[in-house]
Amino acid sequence: MPDTDPVVNPAAFAGLPNRPADPGEGPTTPQAGIREREFENTLRPRTFDEFVGQHRVVENLRIALEAARGRGEALDHVLFSGGPGLGKTSLARIVATELGTQLHATTGPALERPRDLVGLLTQLEIGDVFFIDEVHRVPAAVEEYLYTAMEDYTVDFTLDQGPNARVLPLPLKRFTLVGATTREGLLSSPFRGRFGLFERLGPYPDADLVAILLRSAGILDVELDEDAAALVAARSRGTPRIANRFLRRVRDLAQVTRRKRVTEDLANDALERLGVDGNGLEDLDRRILDCLASSGAPVGLKTIAAAVGESEDTIEEVFEPHLLRSGFLQKTARGRVITNAGRKAIGLPPAERDDPPGLFS
Repeated sequence: MPDTDPVVNPAAFAGLPNRPADPGEGPTTPQAGIREREFENTLRPRTFDEFVGQHRVVENLRIALEAARGRGEALDHVLFSGGPGLGKTSLARIVATELGTQLHATTGPALERPRDLVGLLTQLEIGDVFFIDEVHRVPAAVEEYLYTAMEDYTVDFTLDQGPNARVLPLPLKRFTLVGATTREGLLSSPFRGRFGLFERLGPYPDADLVAILLRSAGILDVELDEDAAALVAARSRGTPRIANRFLRRVRDLAQVTRRKRVTEDLANDALERLGVDGNGLEDLDRRILDCLASSGAPVGLKTIAAAVGESEDTIEEVFEPHLLRSGFLQKTARGRVITNAGRKAIGLPPAERDDPPGLFS
């Protein structure tokens, strides 16, 4: 098994924005600046043995990789779906490492024209991993080129225009496409059907997050108590990326206050400074719940977005899943409503009525 990291093709990232972190971004938002991405990369697991959690997904990948190596074939195309920060990119890197091949990475929005895709595909060697993050955002015109590339390992390149136009089929070396998406439902059926492996990543239990935090603390040379790790894990929404971001902020506070060891009290102090309470709620979560509590009736997503000043996609993809899993919010046929547990989380007394029925009640 190779010890080296997969080589990422820098040309694949040409034209991508390189902006600094927005001071207004909360600790749980999916966007991250350059420093945050560099920080995440230092903590990414390099092999399956280092990867914590998602046991079923990891085991399925191990079997598929071993079988492909035994037959001397390229691995089937893989689709990873799940919320942001659950390890889709890390698993794509691990697949390339375990195969001993190069990783060529890009994102869906970066593939604006078919020629952008063709240029990348023709660089691939046998067995290479072509990773497309946010694959649901690949333009339709580019997606159609991927059909033959994934199935027949050829792309049709059009030469000239009008009556002199010719179609030149370009053969490709057998590669593995790994797609990552947070919106699997936006993928077209023909595109989705060309993936041989489908793996959905779910939220991590606190025990797995504790193990991830202790591993990250070792890499960062931070002395982290298990009680402190458990506190950070409990407020991290089941997401390793968020847990590692919180760990960085805890490390900053320990450094500034000259504390050699991160205790539970220090971790709690750091998270309170970030506005993250004991339920793992941050300011926008509480504003969403306040909006629902003040309404007293089911509220639509557009109304919530306008009231809290955030986009509908961010609310639905980043904040709402945690509120639903925690039982603080329910979806009904008429809209979102706050539960008594949600009222308690923001310091309000329970409603006189019982919790509303769910969408299918």
